[in-house]
Amino acid sequence: MTALLFGTFLVLLIIGVPIAFAVALSGVVVLLSGDVSLMMIVQRMFASTNSFPLIAVPFFILAGDLLSQGSISRLLVEFCESLLGRIRGSLSAVSVVAGMFFAAISGSDAATTAAVGSTLVGPLKERGYHEASSAALIASAGCIGVVIPPSVPMVLYAVIANQSVIQLFRNGFFPGILMGGILIVIALVQAHKRQYPKGAAFSWQNVWKTFRKSIWGILMPLIILGGIFTGYFTPSEAAAVAVIYGVLVSAFVYRDMTLKKLCKIMIGSAKTSAVIMIIIACSGVFGWVLANWKIPEQVATAILSVSSNKYVILLLIAIIVLIAGVFMETSSAVILLTLVFLPLISALGVNLVHFGIVFVVGISIGMITPPVAINLFVASSITGLSLEKISRSVVPYLLGLIGVYLAYLYLPLLLPGLIF
Repeated sequence: MTALLFGTFLVLLIIGVPIAFAVALSGVVVLLSGDVSLMMIVQRMFASTNSFPLIAVPFFILAGDLLSQGSISRLLVEFCESLLGRIRGSLSAVSVVAGMFFAAISGSDAATTAAVGSTLVGPLKERGYHEASSAALIASAGCIGVVIPPSVPMVLYAVIANQSVIQLFRNGFFPGILMGGILIVIALVQAHKRQYPKGAAFSWQNVWKTFRKSIWGILMPLIILGGIFTGYFTPSEAAAVAVIYGVLVSAFVYRDMTLKKLCKIMIGSAKTSAVIMIIIACSGVFGWVLANWKIPEQVATAILSVSSNKYVILLLIAIIVLIAGVFMETSSAVILLTLVFLPLISALGVNLVHFGIVFVVGISIGMITPPVAINLFVASSITGLSLEKISRSVVPYLLGLIGVYLAYLYLPLLLPGLIF
């Protein structure tokens, strides 16, 4: 049954069947061969989407889209630039810091890339920055969008693994900051090699001026994350608050949101949310088949036959997650592979929150590795550069992020206090 399930799934993907339907149909094939009532398909599809925490998914997507197409993104970037002063290549560092700001608001890697890219591509080009490298850096910073909370993939993992969304959010900051730090280091090294210009002289007056203009954007992550961690509202409620706040600030403070523009943004967000929810529904069938035929246990036995060392097994799983990110969209990979690896991770005694963060970091890196490199596609569409040019320039940033990924894989095992 294991060979039939995964074999059918791979064949369907190769012939171009959309991933949601490939997931469902591979489960149906196994159900038919096992003489199970097809009513199970409808039941499992409904049950898998009947979860309150999943309400956060469409709201965080909408919040990210609202930010990427309003003045909030531009003003936050101006504030970040005022803080960095006369650092050589400061605009490269601004790209990363701004990406970290948006990560704390949007919960989406593509939205983060779009928001930062649409704001900074012009200034970067005007100041003589290497265009392909700048686009690659912005795309790489977009990966942090699903690591620093709020995070749509973390919500999905929490639902599947029955873990606390708040605890996952709380532990997302450390690896997100590490990712941002390594990107800034690499960007500044390149800035010195290429002799990029220095930024404007640091001025407290300029910092205060840009801070006042961007205060409404800065307050947004403080309200969202502060409300979650203090218990004033749940992550699902926080997602709704983010949308309402974004609409009110855009419409009445910055006044750059029209009804027509809002409708267009909502339609786009609805389409994105629908794709994710269809994948979740179809994965319900896939997950039931996995559980009924004990396929995760078989996968665990196969991996344990390679080695019984916990550190070696975790490395194997980490490599599989990286490879999955190359070929699968973030939400799809989280949903499917969590179902497969959860029993093995539990058997190893690894903290499921730690594994969830590792999983999200690994899958996020896939967003800058072709062929399914959503962040690179977004950066390409914004800059007009070919995907090939940006892909060549993304290599140093990709290697840096993989280094952080492998470091975080083992650090909490050596220092358990890192997970709280």
